[in-house]
Amino acid sequence: MVTKVSLETGPVYPGAMSAQQQDMAFDVFAAFCPSREVFAELADKWSLLILASLYRVGEQRFSELQRSVSGVSRKMLTQSVRTLERDGLVRRTVHPEVPPRVVYDLLPLGRGLAERVATIGDWVEQNGHAVIAARCGFDEARSGGETGS
Repeated sequence: MVTKVSLETGPVYPGAMSAQQQDMAFDVFAAFCPSREVFAELADKWSLLILASLYRVGEQRFSELQRSVSGVSRKMLTQSVRTLERDGLVRRTVHPEVPPRVVYDLLPLGRGLAERVATIGDWVEQNGHAVIAARCGFDEARSGGETGS
């Protein structure tokens, strides 16, 4: 299974990246750069909300995380958390209890990203009304007398 694409050599298989490829500068604007895939996965709304929730609230059980990220289905939460875990951003810990207690928290790499996501969330909460007003104004101007295109 191919998991990465090198700008220089094409597909790269797990564990097969050379030191030169690992040191290569990433560019999310380059069509075939592996960072573009990472960027796209992390830009998913559920991933960003999960990271922000873990940053604001801290360690959470699955059900707590689902309540915190209102509207996410169990399936999407499971998929998103697994992707974040695979990317080295979130840690899943199973405590040996009966029944087992499973919690999720941020790893250092995830904390660094979550800090930035939380800043964006704060900005949206403070300026969301202005964005919505701008949308309404734009939509009114576009629908008021314009025909075609």
